[in-house]
Order: sequence, then C-alpha cells, then structure tokens
Amino acid sequence: MTLNIQEEVARLNDMTVGQLQREFLRLTGEGTKANNKVYLVKRIAWRKQVLVEGDISERARLRAAELANEADLRVRAPRGTFDPPRPAEPERTFRHPFTPRDNRLPALGGILRRNYKGTDIEVRVIKQGFRCNGKTYKSLSAIAREVTGTNWNGFDFFGLKR
Repeated sequence: MTLNIQEEVARLNDMTVGQLQREFLRLTGEGTKANNKVYLVKRIAWRKQVLVEGDISERARLRAAELANEADLRVRAPRGTFDPPRPAEPERTFRHPFTPRDNRLPALGGILRRNYKGTDIEVRVIKQGFRCNGKTYKSLSAIAREVTGTNWNGFDFFGLKR
C-alpha cells in the first residue's frame, strides 16, 4: 500500500476537529484532548506514514533520546540572541548631560521676587540652580522650605504658572 501524503493531508484538512479526534483514536488507540486542527492533522498524517512506511529504527530512536537529554537543553535563549544589532554610540563631546530648564523660569541671571510675612525674598537664576541670600540651592522648593519651614512647590511659592 502506498500513501500520497499531500492527498492525505488535503483530505484531513477537510475534516472537522471532532472527526480528526475520532480518526486519531482509531489510528493510535488513544483519545486526545487536543482541539488544534493543525496539530491533529500533522499527528494523524505522521501516524499514517509510520503505518505504511515503518517507524524509525531503534538505533535512531536511542540517538534522538540521547540528543534530547534535558540536561543539555536550554530553557531560555542566551541574552541578546533576538536583540537587533545596536549602532555604535557616537563619541560624546560634552561632560554633563543637557537638562532643559523649565519654561516657567526666567533666563539665566533673571530674578524672582516674593514677599513672605513682611520679608522680601530675592532669588537669582544661575547655571547651578538658584542663589538666595548668598547660598546656592538646587530647587525653588528648597528655598521655599527654608523660608517657610514647611514643604512647598517652589513654582507655586514664587507664583510661576504654566
């Protein structure tokens, strides 16, 4: 008996999943819970081919088992296997990363003024942050905290709106 595998696969593809499950049971003597039509077609076609042409030799089966030794299998691919190649990084010509200033702030050298409980507060915008009463601060919030003794949003304290 010869088997035309293409014709057999075409015939199996015309069957429903229920029919394929019954065909699988008839060929193997075992039921299946598989509902994947493509999987069932492959398994049934393979089984029919084995019945017509014969199974693999015992030597081949032992070699396959040897190759499939779980100790030699990786569960995950090595890092970077599927990452696209990265372009070389351009040479940097600056020492510090550029940090854009908030557009609510005046330009460098600009002055912010506020009267708090009768005390005039004057803050100059500098490259490193802010200067107030001879002291340098990284944020307006730090100045507001020192003046009031409580936490404030620096922009709110100095009346800088979006």
